[in-house]
Amino acid sequence: MAERKPIESWLTDMDGVLIHEGVPIPGADAFIRKLRDNERPFLVLTNNSIYTARDLHARLYRMGLDVPVENIWTSALATARFLDDQRPGGTAYVIGEAGLTTALHDIGYVLTDHDPDYVVLGETRTYSFEALTKAIRLINAGARFICTNPDETGPSTEGPLPATGSVAALITKATGRDPYFAGKPNPLMMRTGLNAIGAHSETSAMIGDRMDTDVLAGLEAGMETFLVLTGLTTPADVDRYPFRPSSVVDSIADLVDRI
Repeated sequence: MAERKPIESWLTDMDGVLIHEGVPIPGADAFIRKLRDNERPFLVLTNNSIYTARDLHARLYRMGLDVPVENIWTSALATARFLDDQRPGGTAYVIGEAGLTTALHDIGYVLTDHDPDYVVLGETRTYSFEALTKAIRLINAGARFICTNPDETGPSTEGPLPATGSVAALITKATGRDPYFAGKPNPLMMRTGLNAIGAHSETSAMIGDRMDTDVLAGLEAGMETFLVLTGLTTPADVDRYPFRPSSVVDSIADLVDRI
């Protein structure tokens, strides 16, 4: 295996790596602080499209993690960047929350249910039968189907919740149209994120707690990958996949000295 270049930039998932059920994971504060003290380019990534980067900054700050707004990259922002590149100034019918609608407004998109260019599906806790029916009819009428992320379930204190990927499957079943997923593991999210901080994949690393999104996305984007065991993946799970991370570590605390 060719020797990799030293790591200059870091991308890290949020849930399961930096925080768990609203509580910082030990070592997360030291990791973020050292990145900032050493002026390393970095991004905190999340497939959750509910919140804006400003919202997430405030939530993390209340937990003791000071992550600047410009260092937060969401699937909603990646989706907006993709649509702005594909069809600038377009129109979309959106199912989602402020994180997604704000990102689309910021690139100049008009949100409408009248003959939109796209139906864009994101995360929300209030999926409605009426909204899903409208989305299905618009897609059948010719709107292109875009989805922020493929996650089938999301975490909650009560247990797993159906997430964007599950709702996308319902729409696909009704329309026969598969969506384009902009979020992880699509390397598009990683590459647009790297571009946002002026970083290059060959000198960047991705830290995550999931093999099927974080590690796969980092691998396909050409980055060094670190799997932490503070989230959803156990050591026994790793061998079930046909690919491996560059390294498996117990937690983010084990990577502080790598910065």
